[in-house]
Amino acid sequence: MDKKISEKVINRLTLYHYILRDYIANGEIYISSKQIATLLKIDDSQVRKDLNLLNNSGKSRVGYIVKELKKSIEMTLGYSKTKHTCIIGAGNLGMALAKYDNFTSYGLNVVALFDNDINKIGNKINEKEILDIKNLTDFVKTNEIDIAILTVPSKFAQETADLIVNSGIKYIWNFTSRVLKVPDDVQVWNENLMGNFLQFTYNI
Repeated sequence: MDKKISEKVINRLTLYHYILRDYIANGEIYISSKQIATLLKIDDSQVRKDLNLLNNSGKSRVGYIVKELKKSIEMTLGYSKTKHTCIIGAGNLGMALAKYDNFTSYGLNVVALFDNDINKIGNKINEKEILDIKNLTDFVKTNEIDIAILTVPSKFAQETADLIVNSGIKYIWNFTSRVLKVPDDVQVWNENLMGNFLQFTYNI
């Protein structure tokens, strides 16, 4: 990315991309910022401000050209650059993520899953094999893994994170409820499912 874009803007741009995919599927050629704002129930000026951050946004008098705007979001957010990941923890959540085919549309390639359950090792989920966690370090070295998706039970999160760090992975997408301690050169994104839920239901 040429410009530093905040997490909130990245989140909104991703939602815009969802809308643009639907418009393309329905054969729509143009879309306005007002149409996007109405669907997401946000201010039109915020949508225009976000879209002004894009490279070659393709704005015209009748709105934005849907395909060009979609491509601009993909270029700006780096969808075209494939990131290889493995899922650590083949429980219900890990297997559900492995079955989620849309990751590839956003440049995320799930290569394999890892677990320590001998009853799961060797099985395949969505054509992705469940491997023994003991082999993580060797696998990372030979497969150039960029990101680890951590879905183990929270009580095992820190020791598993230590193993991930020692394997050489620098990015962890953390789906556990544990706040991880990692070296300064390792980045963690905490997927706060309960926090998002509580934000949504706060005023109910």
